[in-house]
Amino acid sequence: MSDSSKPSNNATLLGPTGLWLIVKKSISRLQDWFAIQSLTVKLAVLAAAILIPGSAIYSAVLMQKQAALAEQVKAIPTDGTAGESMWSFKNDLPVVFGSGSMLSFVESHQVERIIVIYKPLLWNISDRIVLIESQNKQYAYYPSDMETKIFTDKAVDASWGSKLVFIPRSELSPKNRQLVERLDLRFSGARPISEQDGWKAGVSGVLSAALMLSLVGFLFFQLKGQFKSLKFIEPGQINGSIDELVGMDDIKAEVAQIKDQYHRRAEYAEYGISKPFNVMFSGPAGTGKTKLASYLAKELNLPILFHSAANLETGFVAGGSNTLSRILAMAKRRERCIIFLDEAQDLFMKRGGRHRKFDDDTANTLLSVLDGVRSRNDARIIWIVASNFNSETMQMDEAMLRRFQMKVDFRLPNKEERQSIISHYLAQRADKVLPDLDLRQHVAVTEGCSPADLETIVNQAGIMAVQAGEMIGERTLMQAAERVLVGNVNLNTTQERERDRRIIAVHEWGHFLVELEYERKRTHDNWELILADMKIIKISLKANPRTNALGFVFHKRGADLLKTKADIEHDVRVLLGGMANEELFFGEQGTTNGAHNDITRVTQLLHHAVGEMGMYRKTRLNFGALTRDSDGGGRAVDEETRNIMEAQSERLYNETKAVLAALKPLTEHLVSKLLNVNEMTLSEALQEIRDFDAEHATTA
Repeated sequence: MSDSSKPSNNATLLGPTGLWLIVKKSISRLQDWFAIQSLTVKLAVLAAAILIPGSAIYSAVLMQKQAALAEQVKAIPTDGTAGESMWSFKNDLPVVFGSGSMLSFVESHQVERIIVIYKPLLWNISDRIVLIESQNKQYAYYPSDMETKIFTDKAVDASWGSKLVFIPRSELSPKNRQLVERLDLRFSGARPISEQDGWKAGVSGVLSAALMLSLVGFLFFQLKGQFKSLKFIEPGQINGSIDELVGMDDIKAEVAQIKDQYHRRAEYAEYGISKPFNVMFSGPAGTGKTKLASYLAKELNLPILFHSAANLETGFVAGGSNTLSRILAMAKRRERCIIFLDEAQDLFMKRGGRHRKFDDDTANTLLSVLDGVRSRNDARIIWIVASNFNSETMQMDEAMLRRFQMKVDFRLPNKEERQSIISHYLAQRADKVLPDLDLRQHVAVTEGCSPADLETIVNQAGIMAVQAGEMIGERTLMQAAERVLVGNVNLNTTQERERDRRIIAVHEWGHFLVELEYERKRTHDNWELILADMKIIKISLKANPRTNALGFVFHKRGADLLKTKADIEHDVRVLLGGMANEELFFGEQGTTNGAHNDITRVTQLLHHAVGEMGMYRKTRLNFGALTRDSDGGGRAVDEETRNIMEAQSERLYNETKAVLAALKPLTEHLVSKLLNVNEMTLSEALQEIRDFDAEHATTA
């Protein structure tokens, strides 16, 4: 399945509508986060939401009051006699420290002026020094909080009350400020309790502000971190549509049923179909499960949440269950939405294994979430659970299987669909592609590839074309397919190792010639059919790090889903051809471990034929199904099966060696050619073989 949608241009300026969408999206995310939190966190957030504007309003009111008070002070008229002297004191008068009570002094002495020098500390707390002018002296006092209160109350009715002058310390002249600093030093041990506690009040205010900032920071990181993986995507953010998907029309038809059933829920309910929308997507990776779910969300105009089941576990007990509960809480808030849970194959496996305790907890929670007994709002939530689950090799939990109303099985594209998908991706860059490309061989090579693999191959062809400064052609596509399917091969590993290169060449030609002899007999030496049907399309001496091979044969993937006994035997002969050729050229002691992968695949094929299919036995029984261990992992091979496998392997190996022995001169010629050119395509190899046959036929 391929997507023909093109990326949209996001470089447009945000207008009023775009700004509103951003604000709306931010509010929605905040509501989602709030919905999944515990009661304690919700109460803390509500308290912070009340305290933040409350404290801001309180600060604004205080500032307004202070500003108003300052204006009132400025507006107070003077008697016209004091003038500027009212805001200063006489520097020529000596300053002495008063003794006894300040109140007693002013009531028993003639007072010319009482100057209060103050410095605000915090709200109603201030630092003050009082200078009393009397008899050509200034008597300095530092009253306590209690004395200040009594003095202030008396000043209302006392005769000396009109002689009070208040001077802020910040408005003193530098010379007067020096005098006050000396008085501060003198009175340092007699600070009132209110001033001593002033620093505590300041620290308390700073601590309160720090706590508020910490709470805001906590909310910010919660939204940025924990909520990062739980985010709904709105339908307007999804590019493309179901109609733009190429290939697999049968799967699109299945999804169209979901769309129809969702739009006509009332009509389906009349027929008793009212279960929740639980849909299972299963199939190989890269077949478009995620893409199809996103397009379905756009078709239904529903927000969709993407989450991986592999990331449900958080490392804590019940982490997966809690994550599912949070997802459900967010979905309930929206009422109508799609939840897409990907990579869920572990949750589909049978519960109760020895090592599945936490997986079972998560699976049990998912079972309850997908249960059919739900409220009306829950029934409007579509759950799409996708996996790469293979029912042939894994057994699904029956309770989980019953939870799904619809099951959509994704598959790999067939020949015609691969042709359409490759053509579609090439059409997106048509001005950089050579005209009239023949894609038949490329389609054959990509047998078994997913749509994602095909897109990767075409993209790789584009990269190679840019690097070579040329258009995308058939050769570029084949090189890209080799790069993606085989790996990044190199010649440096074997370039200076002549002995290894010869062994590899002999080994790889063994595979090739066994396959060729089979095709020549089948087609009666029809070289055109051989060129079209032969699976091997390239033989190379380049090393393949992906498989640890010092050489490789690039071949098409078989299209036959059903294998006959003869097909299996032919596959075994081709695999054994490499080691058989080594033995013919270098003797039994000269065979190498380069055939390790071949022998492993031969063992698997023969076990499938003998142990599982009952071939070469009198009875057709699958003994392999009875020999798996309790966890369904490894298997033990019984003695009879082992003996049959060894006998058939020996027979097929001898047959293979006999075929290659007759072709030893041809192999010598081909090895020599391959050592010179390092790799040969199928057409080049067939031409060399035809020339060799023609030359020896005339000689004979």
